[in-house]
Amino acid sequence: MKLTKIYSLIFIPPLAQYVVTLEEADGSRLIPIWIGISEGASIAMVLEGEKFKRPLTHDLTVNLIRALGGSLEKIIISDLKENAYYATLILKQGERSLEIDSRPSDAIALAVRTGAPIFVEEKVLALCPVINKPISEDEVKNFEKEIENLRPEDFFKKLDESPPQEGLE
Repeated sequence: MKLTKIYSLIFIPPLAQYVVTLEEADGSRLIPIWIGISEGASIAMVLEGEKFKRPLTHDLTVNLIRALGGSLEKIIISDLKENAYYATLILKQGERSLEIDSRPSDAIALAVRTGAPIFVEEKVLALCPVINKPISEDEVKNFEKEIENLRPEDFFKKLDESPPQEGLE
């Protein structure tokens, strides 16, 4: 597993979607993940330091976890199947450890609220489209422009056409 952090969060108005890009903590890879508008907005609000009088859905989830004596230890982007990422929440409640299936967007929204680390499984890194750093500001701007005209399926199209990588099933 590789530790990552959020590198960027881009809103794509024509698709009403966001792309969150995770950056490998000790490497040069960037991992883009398409997420929904609600989850993207939820992540953006935290990253921008917005506060609300009443809890939003992800805030409520964090409050429930804490009220039940638990904590979010970490999230793991655990798989990539048919162009869809999968994630796992690792919760701790006393001595008990729980693994909960999650969409990556919800997992990331919880992680930014709790400070939990974000990990990506090696098999996901081997399967997903990866951008290698360093990239310049101009390359980031070009990527943002290109991404506005892509659908998630287009981004993964080349993966479906390439032969399977050794050791991965």
